[in-house]
Amino acid sequence: MTQLDPVEYAILSQSVIAAAREMGVKLVRSAYSTILREARDGSAALLDAEGNTVAQAELIPMQLGSIGRIFQACAALYPPETLEDGDFLVINDPYSGGQHLQDVFFFHPVFHEGAVIGYAASVAHHLDLGGGSPGLNAGARDLYAEGLIIPPMKVNTARDWHGGGFQRLLRANVRVPHQTMGDFDAQIAANNIGVLRIQELARRYGVAKVRAAMAGLQDYSERRMRAAIAAVPDGTYHGEAMLDDDGLGSGPLPVRAAVTIAGDSITVDFAGTAPQVGSNLNAPFASVISAAVSCLKGALTSPDIPFNDGSLRPITVIAPKGSLLNPNHPAPVRARMISVSRAWNAVMQAVAQAAPEKAIAQGYDTTTAFCLSWLGPQGWSVYLEVYGGGYGAGIGNDGCDAVDNPLSNCSNTPVEAMDQDFSFFRVTDYALRADSCGSGARRGGAGFSRSYAIETDGAQLAFYSDRFTGQAAGLFGGGPGASGTCAVLRDGEAIHLRSKDAFALKRGDVVTISLGGGGGYGQPAERPAALIQRDLEDGIISAERAANWAG
Repeated sequence: MTQLDPVEYAILSQSVIAAAREMGVKLVRSAYSTILREARDGSAALLDAEGNTVAQAELIPMQLGSIGRIFQACAALYPPETLEDGDFLVINDPYSGGQHLQDVFFFHPVFHEGAVIGYAASVAHHLDLGGGSPGLNAGARDLYAEGLIIPPMKVNTARDWHGGGFQRLLRANVRVPHQTMGDFDAQIAANNIGVLRIQELARRYGVAKVRAAMAGLQDYSERRMRAAIAAVPDGTYHGEAMLDDDGLGSGPLPVRAAVTIAGDSITVDFAGTAPQVGSNLNAPFASVISAAVSCLKGALTSPDIPFNDGSLRPITVIAPKGSLLNPNHPAPVRARMISVSRAWNAVMQAVAQAAPEKAIAQGYDTTTAFCLSWLGPQGWSVYLEVYGGGYGAGIGNDGCDAVDNPLSNCSNTPVEAMDQDFSFFRVTDYALRADSCGSGARRGGAGFSRSYAIETDGAQLAFYSDRFTGQAAGLFGGGPGASGTCAVLRDGEAIHLRSKDAFALKRGDVVTISLGGGGGYGQPAERPAALIQRDLEDGIISAERAANWAG
């Protein structure tokens, strides 16, 4: 392999990382829908010629560890020698390596002097991909009811896009084609940036040096990851977390993890996890890998370690086939983020035994996908947002208030953006939830609530969440966070909904979704009085809670 001097390696490796970040910015700023433009529910990465992730934009942790593996399903059918300039690869099928149908992956080959030297990759959560109801089919009982399935396939920009057959097929199957097709174009724009930047590096420094930098960057991340793992005591540590229910009346559902540390490597085994269910809570295995890797990287390593496939080499993830975390086809998987969040919690609980100073308490840690839709005179209008709640506290910090969960990392959608894009509802209240945080020497993060006044008849609500009965557990004596709720106020009466539900709305209804808080860390009696007073003044806790904090 070509040897690089330290200066060349630094320039090339940082250039590749910068290119991936630029792709992420391009993806978000070119998007049409609020879920991608405002909430930033997407990701971008650069892969080497073998399809290994070299650099990734810091957007959605749920995509860590999965992009390269998802690409392999495409590469198996369309190896580099079968690709031509203008081709790109597409997939969203969870049972061919993908995550869920709404996450569509585009892979554009990077050609230099006629040969493929890498790939630019992007993924976006698309607002609507067909299926049994707009944006989110809460009642889906198999994959086919969740939307359009795209197996690994090769598409040519000139032939199949810009009015071509593949683009017309997609447009015909979505309810909001303007937004959805605009987001697909944003993915292409982001990938084009990645292709251009790698081609520029290849022309300036030569392909051999670019390849060497890509390999060196992965090796560097592997060394750093192994060093971090080696600093943790060897042993097998166990963790468990619970889902409230399966949305069909059965529960709670356990997710169990055995984390074995041996020298500089880790094995995570989810044996003992609940069997797959009939609702959409099942999680494809690619998502489970992402959850485990994201938790271990966040807890054990320094944030300056670049994420790439080198980071994955010391980690092995196992989940029983037919379980909630590795279901059999065609089980529905739309809400897989809830199950993998419990996988994240179980792994973190195991880490707390091995390295307590590095662990955090459970947060609300639930992706609440909340969808309002309405078929008006001009066609469908679909609003979808992903909520979080309160974060778990750590040894030296309170949990963050009102943020997305650790695997999702989506941003807040401003009320002004919703007013601009949607006419059938308006936001009437948006606030932190007092007393939703778990008590402790370090308190958990506060949850929040948002209310929507429905302005027209015929609107629909569909959502999934969790921890409406369960709570985010504290750590080392810390108290639990509050549970979540969702209610519709109609004619003065509150109609309380389940954590996974759908509901037909009418004009005058007010829908309020309330998200829970994070668990505390350490004994509540050890919290300084000055911090309790600050939380009281900030509205995080009530006067009664402040007076009885230690109790």
